[in-house]
Amino acid sequence: MRTLAIGDIHGCSTALRTLLDAVQPGVEDTVVTLGDYTDRGPDSKGVLDILIQLETTTQLKPLTGNHEILLLDAYAERLDAGAWLQVGGRETLLSYSLNGQISWNDVPKAHLDFLEKRCLRYYETDTHLFVHANANAVYQLADQSDDWLFWMRFDDSYPHVSGKTMICGHTAQKDGRPVRKPMAICIDTWVYGQGWLTCMDVGAGEFIQANQAGEVRRFPLSELD
Repeated sequence: MRTLAIGDIHGCSTALRTLLDAVQPGVEDTVVTLGDYTDRGPDSKGVLDILIQLETTTQLKPLTGNHEILLLDAYAERLDAGAWLQVGGRETLLSYSLNGQISWNDVPKAHLDFLEKRCLRYYETDTHLFVHANANAVYQLADQSDDWLFWMRFDDSYPHVSGKTMICGHTAQKDGRPVRKPMAICIDTWVYGQGWLTCMDVGAGEFIQANQAGEVRRFPLSELD
């Protein structure tokens, strides 16, 4: 059984399908997706379709990202929808549209339910912490604030009091490679830009990456040392 962490997807369904074809997660594998499934890229609808299907074939642990929070807040009118549309929400709604017009009516309830009811604030194993953005080093995960879990950049990460290694996304690495700090690894590698979508096989210490062109590459964790 593997633990596979996948970084920020941002509507890049081609890269996600290519990555899953390369990794081939099975029914006993735990797949931790680190959030930001929607916005910016061209096919948020397709990404959520894939994740909902993954729930039936793997042990999926989908985390909430700040872009899921923005989407749900805009839908519930807790946030001005115009603000969300300007940070990638327009691309999200267009991925559901059949006529080029954007409307919440095109978004299926199953997708909203997945984001609102089944995504997690964090996930934890005996050796690793999985969060979207970051974790305050002195608090257990259950006591973390939303600011830390969903908005804080990787630059402000420090070894966690638990002694576990943190795996996160959120802070885009525009060179396309994960970045490592003491007891922390960020695997958001800017797939919606000109980068890659990264999967970390935690036990094997290997990164598998795919991009929107359908290319795949692999390299070991030791290359980040």
